[in-house]
Amino acid sequence: MAFTSQSQLSLLYSKTAPNATIMNSPDVSAPELRDEILRLVAQYHKVAHAPKPFIPGQTKVPYAGRVYDDEELRLGVDSILQFWLTAGPFANQFEKDMRTYFDSKAAYLVNSGSSANLLMIATLLSPQIENGLRSGDEVITPAVTFPTTLTPLVQNGLIPVFVDCQPGVYDIDVAQVEAAIGPKTRAIFVPHTVGIPCDLDALTAIAAKHNLWLLEDGCDALGSTWDGKLVGTFGAMSSISFYPAHHMTLGEGGMVIVNQAGVRKTCLSVRDWGRDCWCETGVSDTCGKRFDWQLGGLPHGYDHKYIYSNLGYNLKVSEMQAAIGCAQFKKLPAFIAARRANAAFYFERLKAHAEHIVLPTIPAKANPSWFCFPITLKSHIKRRAFIAFLEEARIETRLVFAGNVLKQPGFENIPRRVHGELTGTDTIMNQTLFIGVYPGQTAEMRSYVADKIDEFFKTKI
Repeated sequence: MAFTSQSQLSLLYSKTAPNATIMNSPDVSAPELRDEILRLVAQYHKVAHAPKPFIPGQTKVPYAGRVYDDEELRLGVDSILQFWLTAGPFANQFEKDMRTYFDSKAAYLVNSGSSANLLMIATLLSPQIENGLRSGDEVITPAVTFPTTLTPLVQNGLIPVFVDCQPGVYDIDVAQVEAAIGPKTRAIFVPHTVGIPCDLDALTAIAAKHNLWLLEDGCDALGSTWDGKLVGTFGAMSSISFYPAHHMTLGEGGMVIVNQAGVRKTCLSVRDWGRDCWCETGVSDTCGKRFDWQLGGLPHGYDHKYIYSNLGYNLKVSEMQAAIGCAQFKKLPAFIAARRANAAFYFERLKAHAEHIVLPTIPAKANPSWFCFPITLKSHIKRRAFIAFLEEARIETRLVFAGNVLKQPGFENIPRRVHGELTGTDTIMNQTLFIGVYPGQTAEMRSYVADKIDEFFKTKI
């Protein structure tokens, strides 16, 4: 919020004026000052971040956005007052919350969902992992994808095997997966695109039958379930994104959910520079033998904090981001409920246009936690005209990520194998878009969106 006049600044100050008794007392304690600062932050949020009225045709209807209250601001400021900066107590709490939520072996915070995908692949490439991946191995993955689901495979010398996706479904076509397996195939890496769960019965059965690693990209699907079980708990590991467009946000951030105990320690090592030591930040000698290790060609007693057993990175987040995550996590059930309610509304309103559009297909065992609401236009509808109409009405749209990723300029010449024809993928690339269902979308906004779609099909065809 920008303040354009002295009167606005005065109004803000009058509503958030500090407690003079506390602020001017020579004996004021740090906890008292902290409490007063956080009280003022809450007041600041109430004034500076107050919601604005929705004006149809003037107010933008975003496809996504941050949803927050004063709790995120207060915890973020509290973390700054503590000045821990690097991942610390808030990060530990957020990881614990997410580990409990998924009932997983571990939950490791990283700086983006893209880094989470990289971390999963890099972990399986470590020599520490029994029956892990090696350069030249094949990984089955869909042709409709997000670039950074695919990039870690290419950068690490793995060969993606592309399988088609179908309009309305958007996930990998499970009917084609088993036939795509070759002698070099070692893994299946699937995103749950736009929040619709893949057929995890089929995928887990195929992975078990052929002794393949199963990895889930759950960045679009936090809170989605398959047969009552959370998506992200079926594979050895899964990824989450906390970018503002996703289900909850740290600004930037992501997470790896570890379900298989055998990869837990290596995953942590790769995230934290590749080090062998597992001490928390600021802690030393958790193992009780810091100067009594002998690993590799190092001399006996080399400081364990500086022994590196993996090719690793520093993929951690800041403590302030984690503090915001702690506040967002409390809202996650409400966020998921709002996304489902908004999607249900669009299903009901848009089914009248079945002659023009393909609505999403929900498998019987799936309960999506929707990232967005995808719409595939039938061939007689020009997508550019439809998008232009909505955008002119201030309704944001997006395409389903990379479409056919092999048509993207950065991916045209990557090593790969393609199973079958990618006809469904090309239809999604050419005819699909999505609109928002994020929790900040009000009933008034979504009714306006549906009314404008009605108007297009009644007047523009």
